[in-house]
Parts: sequence; C-alpha cells; structure tokens
Amino acid sequence: MDSFVRVLVVMAFLIGATSAGNFNTDVTITWGQPRAQILNKGQLLSLSLDNISGSGFESKYDFLYGRFDVQLKLIPGNSAGTVTTFYMSSQGTAHDEIDFEFLGNASGQPYTVHTNVYAQGVGNKEQQFRLWYDPTLAFHTYTILWNPLRIIYMVDNIPIRVFNNYIANGVQYPTSQPMKVYASLWNADDWATQGGQVKTDWTKAPFTATYKNYNANGCIVNGTTNSCTNKPRQSWQTMGLDANAKKKIQTLQQKYMIYNYCTDLKRFPQGLPRECGLPKF
Repeated sequence: MDSFVRVLVVMAFLIGATSAGNFNTDVTITWGQPRAQILNKGQLLSLSLDNISGSGFESKYDFLYGRFDVQLKLIPGNSAGTVTTFYMSSQGTAHDEIDFEFLGNASGQPYTVHTNVYAQGVGNKEQQFRLWYDPTLAFHTYTILWNPLRIIYMVDNIPIRVFNNYIANGVQYPTSQPMKVYASLWNADDWATQGGQVKTDWTKAPFTATYKNYNANGCIVNGTTNSCTNKPRQSWQTMGLDANAKKKIQTLQQKYMIYNYCTDLKRFPQGLPRECGLPKF
C-alpha cells in the first residue's frame, strides 16, 4: 500500500461510516422482481442479474438538493458486461441526472467507476476512475452531494470529482428539477467492459451486488412543498473543498482518473466544453 492510499484509508476511518436508513421505508423495488430483495429488516438490499433481467429500485421521495450516501459491495469475480449503479434523475427528455456507474470487468481486472452529469437532457461530461481497493471484498460508501453551488462525488467520504454551477458562464447545471435516487444492476456488454470487447459470461449468473446504509439527507419536494423551507441551513447545502481538500483531490485524480472529457480533444474538435476552461474545484 503506497503512502497516498494509506492516507485515504486513514481519512475514511476517521470520518466514520454512513448512518443507516431503512430500505423498507425509503425505497421501492421497481423492476426485476424477485431478483431484488430487501433483507435484514430493511437494513440490506440485494440486486441480481441473470440472462433474463436485471433489477433496480428508486427512492420514495423526490429531492431538490441533498447529500445521498449508500454502502455498496460489488459483484465479485468475473463481472464483465455488468453495470451496477447509484444515481439520481428527474423525468422527461430534458431531464437532469447525476451518475455513479460501476463497470464490471474480467476476473482479476479492476472495476471502472464511471461518472456523468446531465442538465436539461445533455450529458457528455464523463470522468472515469479506478479505485484504490477491491470493491468486491467489503462495503464502501459512495456519496452524491448536490447543492446549488456544486456536485461532489465521494468515495468513502473522500471527494473524487467536483462539478461546479457555472450557469453564470453559460454552462447548464441541475437547479430546478427534483430528482429521485435510483440504483440498478443490468447487462451492458455492448459497451461496459473494454468498449464491449468482453461479453457477459452467463455461466457465472446470477450476478449480485449488495447495498446497505442508504441515507438521504435532502430537501424533499412534493408539488410546491419543500421540506427545507424555513429550516436551519445544513452543512451539505454550502459544502465545498478547502485548500487542503483541493490539493488531495488533485493528487487523487492524477493517480486514479483514467478518462476526462475535458482533455478529449478528438471528441470535441470544435473546442472543449466551456466549463473545462474554468476552475475545477
């Protein structure tokens, strides 16, 4: 274990684990039954995929900003072709979306963490990472923090990506559409692993990923009602990165980021997206 990884592990330990919600009261299994199961009196939820169907769930509430955590243990062994997700999305063709997707791989090869942000139906803001641990051996915490200023992706409470609100600079940002929290496990062997070159091995099915300690701390929206109205401001509502955190995320991205749309000149021959020329953190 190199020194930087050791620092990350210590940071995660000191910050501590995510507080637990209850899947029975907080989410609805929406597809793939009986492949999705809520276990241990609502403390655990498993999603499975076979050659007939995957499975998924969604939150019972819509949110306009918040911090959303879940602990997840990914598919062990040969997970090539599979995609396990934890994300947020609104509805419609001009939807907003904040994605955490975990792209499986052949045995012994690392998972790819795929992130993307959609605003008004437009995405194309992908960043991809390797992890500094094996995500199949134990549960790890994945966080989407979404406030009016920025979106922060975190792994074990360590920021790995920031997407800032640059609406004033002509960059779209999710500000007005309430989103649900979603999770799913599905087959995407046409693209997920090495660009679709490695296919799903159905002899290894069913594939199973397990979620626990889901916690949604956000502004619940129901029609014109917002649960945060006239309430004291919480830390997540203005959270950003201090100078020390900015230095750490720069080091982490240098070591573990494997794709960044903001450096893909071949993909954007007419010029990189506007936000790519603005401060990242």
